[in-house]
Amino acid sequence: MRLFDTARRSVVDVKLDDHVGMYVCGITPYDATHLGHAATYLAYDLVIRRLEDIGHTVTLVRNYTDVDDSILPKAAELGEHYLALAEREIARFTADMSALGARPAAYEPRATQSIEAMVTMIGTLFESGHAYTSGDRIYFDVSTFPEFGKLSGYSADRMAELAAERGGTPGDPRQRNPLDFVLWQASTDGEPAWPSPFGPGRPGWHIECSAMGHTALGETIDIHGGGGDLVFPHHECEIAQSEAIHGAPLARYWVHTGLVGYQGHKMSKSLGNLVFISDLRTRIDPRAIRLALMAHHYRSEWEWFDDEAMAAQRDLQELAGAASRTPAVDGEAGLVAEVRGALDNDLDAPAARDALLGAAAAIRRGGAGPALSDELCAAALLCGIDLRSTTMGEGPP
Repeated sequence: MRLFDTARRSVVDVKLDDHVGMYVCGITPYDATHLGHAATYLAYDLVIRRLEDIGHTVTLVRNYTDVDDSILPKAAELGEHYLALAEREIARFTADMSALGARPAAYEPRATQSIEAMVTMIGTLFESGHAYTSGDRIYFDVSTFPEFGKLSGYSADRMAELAAERGGTPGDPRQRNPLDFVLWQASTDGEPAWPSPFGPGRPGWHIECSAMGHTALGETIDIHGGGGDLVFPHHECEIAQSEAIHGAPLARYWVHTGLVGYQGHKMSKSLGNLVFISDLRTRIDPRAIRLALMAHHYRSEWEWFDDEAMAAQRDLQELAGAASRTPAVDGEAGLVAEVRGALDNDLDAPAARDALLGAAAAIRRGGAGPALSDELCAAALLCGIDLRSTTMGEGPP
């Protein structure tokens, strides 16, 4: 299998042992699962399905960031406890992922249940000279990690720009360096606080994933993923603090997905134009959502248009109709191999989708052999679409 490795900036042969550990950054559970989430998590689901098809065993870890600078103000705005908000949105996310047929994660650690591991890591960073106290915060000192920026390849100026846009505070005078980032901070009134050797408070965002990933998968993760907006600062900071502690690469391969827009605009909570999966799957079969997302390459930035929903529903009906035309038979011809080849080619889901639809068209024309409908089902199932299911959203086939 070949995938684009962000760190190497090229498509590379992915060389893995029989058992593969995969960490994909999960949601901050303060709002519903939207189309961008689905595009990201179903892309990694395709990777997992193909790796399993090759013969690997995959352990997927996907976290919940249930305490950070996003969920706390949202809970306060709604007038409810932040953990009650998290619990409700985690349940909705789980239902959406199940309906979409995503492989369930083996571990779903929550930040609030991993505080002890974070405190231990921060203590180690202090002892090794990588952290310092300033005011009521503890920072990671990026000057002690000369490779900071190696994942993104960005200049210091570009990283400072993005830090300001994505939750960092490059202009804060408490920081020695504009790119230093928070490991621990004092909680303000109404915020949760945990005891620590550094005083009561709560963790910074980046240390959360370093602690949760290490607890579940050890020092080096085989494949680490997430949306492309996490390359910097989140994953860059993860690398710095984790590798400063362990002296080993945080990940063998870094795989990121492109961002999704909506009908000519950025899809965002502030614009109120998010397409929620829980709404979309009341209108079309969840399998059609998968099929629609397969039309877009996982690394590309693309826009969703509302007419894609019904077009995908029609395509699903075409596939399901073709799959039911002839009786199931043993054996496979070239379609499964074609889909495998597409997925192995940097997860070319659009090519795999085209192969499925092409086979369905051949069956409809009557020019296909008797084994093709069974092979169509096998090839679609490799992509997470069960054409012989009669119930919408039965869960992972």
